[in-house]
Amino acid sequence: MSIRLKIIFVVLPLILVSLFFAEGATWITVTRGITRTAQDSLDFKLYQLENYAANQWMLLVENGYADKENMLQAAKTATQSYAATLVLSTSELIFAINGDNEVAMTTSPFEATQDECKKLIEQSVKNGEYLQNAFFAGGKRIYKALKFSPFNWYLFVSEERDTFYREVDDITKQTLIIVGIFSVLSIVLLVLFSRILIKPLSEVATTMQKIISSHDLSSRAIVEYNDETGHLAQTFNFMVSELEESYRQTKNYAFQTAIAQKEEHRIREIFQKYVPQSVIEQFFKAPESMLIGDNRDLAVLFTDIRSFTTISEKIPPDLLVQCLNRYFSDQVDIVMNRQGVVDKYIGDALMAFWGAPVESEHDPLQSVYSGLEMIDALEGFNEKQRELKLPEFHIGIGINFGPATVGNMGNERKMNYTIIGDTVNLASRTEDITKIYGEPLMITEFVYERIAGKDSNIHTRPLDSVTVKGKTKAIRMYAVKRKLSEVEERAWALHNEAMDLFEKESYSDAEKKFKRILELLPNDYSAKIHLEKCKGFVF
Repeated sequence: MSIRLKIIFVVLPLILVSLFFAEGATWITVTRGITRTAQDSLDFKLYQLENYAANQWMLLVENGYADKENMLQAAKTATQSYAATLVLSTSELIFAINGDNEVAMTTSPFEATQDECKKLIEQSVKNGEYLQNAFFAGGKRIYKALKFSPFNWYLFVSEERDTFYREVDDITKQTLIIVGIFSVLSIVLLVLFSRILIKPLSEVATTMQKIISSHDLSSRAIVEYNDETGHLAQTFNFMVSELEESYRQTKNYAFQTAIAQKEEHRIREIFQKYVPQSVIEQFFKAPESMLIGDNRDLAVLFTDIRSFTTISEKIPPDLLVQCLNRYFSDQVDIVMNRQGVVDKYIGDALMAFWGAPVESEHDPLQSVYSGLEMIDALEGFNEKQRELKLPEFHIGIGINFGPATVGNMGNERKMNYTIIGDTVNLASRTEDITKIYGEPLMITEFVYERIAGKDSNIHTRPLDSVTVKGKTKAIRMYAVKRKLSEVEERAWALHNEAMDLFEKESYSDAEKKFKRILELLPNDYSAKIHLEKCKGFVF
């Protein structure tokens, strides 16, 4: 967009806004005044009509004729006649609607259905004493209304809207015409003014284009005015005289940038296949730190496909590879979206970790979220498998948290950014144990300690204290789920209570609860194991 248009688009709205505010204030003032006049006029007539109807009713009451239908009808007829005397123009209309939502009396005949009458009454009750608008009797009308209970009538005094507001509408049209004419004049004047204003700027731009096309740094812009635009031309001329030195420096900077980009490209090649893009960007300020070995606390996840050998025997090799690629695509996306690093594929297994290269207090929780999302994603994968009439996949996931060594390991010809240590081994053992307990996702006590209470939507229960291979101390294992059925909610709550009793050596009470769990979940392996243990302790 040119400067000329920018000047117009900045200045013109300021002018038009001021004009609109001035005209708008006038319109509001006039409208309010006419509205008050219309309301006072209709209020006065409605008050007169109400008083007359009240007097008619009092005559009936004082003479004992209030319960006589013919006398009541006479009073209503008299009220209608009086209403006719209040009408001063052919556009004015006074009428009443009875309890059956029908027109009971009117000064001028008009048609209205019961629904239309009902809506008029509802609008009157809702808006109370305010002047109201509605479309009836062949046009848009303003009216006031009140309920006269003795006759079971709603009395209405109305007038065509144009009777009061025609002049306001004329003022609105005139305002729009004035604004339109003023806008055109303003644009013309702004175009002329902006042309004068930007002429020196055009001269500077022309000189700059000449320098770019001819590479002739001797060209100078003409200084036309002794103002900001003239100062701009002088500054431009001074800048041109310094360009040669700047160009030399720029070449030097370009050379250094090329070296930096080559280093950046090397780093990206190392990490782009297993580190999220957002993690890579955090290391560009200090790329040398990426390849340094370090000991730190990491969350480690192992996942494995159950009975994969059996599955592979049922599917041709090329189709099996397609299934694995589709399966791993979902799993890897989940890990990387959760800021994790995919370490390696081990056949049908996958290893990932959190906490390196960048540490976060949320690493254990992110790893658990990933495990839960992997299980959820597997449902969609298996749905596709069923459509293709292929075997479904079932997985086990184990997660551990603890100290491990992380770094770029290998030699100059082959290096991997990976982790090693006892924490990694325990995560792998945990995944193996999921097969025994029939749980799709298990975590160690070290993970549980760091996620407990962090998210109410994550449900956990202790399964058992297990001594894994290579360990002398038993490790508490936990099952994790995002959603529980009603039966599982009751069973998991009982299981937590039973485990607490078991640890307190209340074996008899714990035995009862484990039996109740097996009634709810007959195949619950943890409950079976602890029930046998309780029986061994109870004499």
